[in-house]
Amino acid sequence: MRRRTFIVGVGSAAAWPIAARAQQGSRAHRIGFLGNSSAALEANLVQPFRDGLRDLGYDEARNLVIEYRWADGNYQRFPALIDELVKANVEVIITAGTPAALAVARATAIPLVMVAVGDPVGTGLIATFAHPGGSSTGLTSLAPELEGKRLELLREIIPNLASVAVLWNPTNAYMVESEREVQSAAARLQIKVTSLAVRDAQELEQALTTVAAQRPGAMNVLADRLFLHNRARIVEVSAQSRLPGIHAYRELVEAGALMSYGPSYADMHRRAATYVDQILRGAKPADLPVQAPAKFEFVLNVKAAKSLGIVVPSALLARADEVIE
Repeated sequence: MRRRTFIVGVGSAAAWPIAARAQQGSRAHRIGFLGNSSAALEANLVQPFRDGLRDLGYDEARNLVIEYRWADGNYQRFPALIDELVKANVEVIITAGTPAALAVARATAIPLVMVAVGDPVGTGLIATFAHPGGSSTGLTSLAPELEGKRLELLREIIPNLASVAVLWNPTNAYMVESEREVQSAAARLQIKVTSLAVRDAQELEQALTTVAAQRPGAMNVLADRLFLHNRARIVEVSAQSRLPGIHAYRELVEAGALMSYGPSYADMHRRAATYVDQILRGAKPADLPVQAPAKFEFVLNVKAAKSLGIVVPSALLARADEVIE
């Protein structure tokens, strides 16, 4: 078990687009990175991707140009940003999450490397995991019983948990299925669910107001990049309401939330570099199998637990992959 205090440095993130465009050599490959949030808020995801490319021989000062585009948490910006990448003549587009991947696949035939897409077969992005069959490939975050596991962890740290508020985004096709899984798991565990659909920042504020007023036993925030982008606000309201929560993204725990459980998104971004390399070398996305998560993380913030008056069971502490103190 690794223990550390997180210090987030984002000063270099803002310089990425400038650094990327500085290299305009004729022999440089040009790829597009479509971010759901901002350079600062996705620094810990983009850097592993860049590290993976560097390890494969790509140098942003010599043979690679990365065109970054950021949606700032607004999915309605995807079409315009994708159009910019198309006009920039990128050879590959990389993006994370189902909404962004669907937006790219619908707009262009440029090869797409997906990261953390929920259900690429069910949403029509690929034909099968082994043979994608189109212009999209990459990594899925799909994992059986993931939502049930999160509720079980909540029940373990709060033994008398009877109700939970669930935040999810209905514009994300994968979240529709995830919300159903939460309902099923909650029924099995005899936990009452308040389901709150959140499509944008305004609806997030409304949902957080509802949560603060109803005071459920805990909050479960599902895996949508809208919540990642607005993590500071979610953590702020949770602390003010003394509301424990479990999250899909470790970044919320780093920001002060109680705990998270899910795939390692940093690991998936690093692995995405391998797909980019193969495509730049001539491989077709249709022939590159989509891979499942290789690494899962349970992250626990004991400082947050203390502020909430929660005594963390020793068995749960022992199972945590990372403990933030």
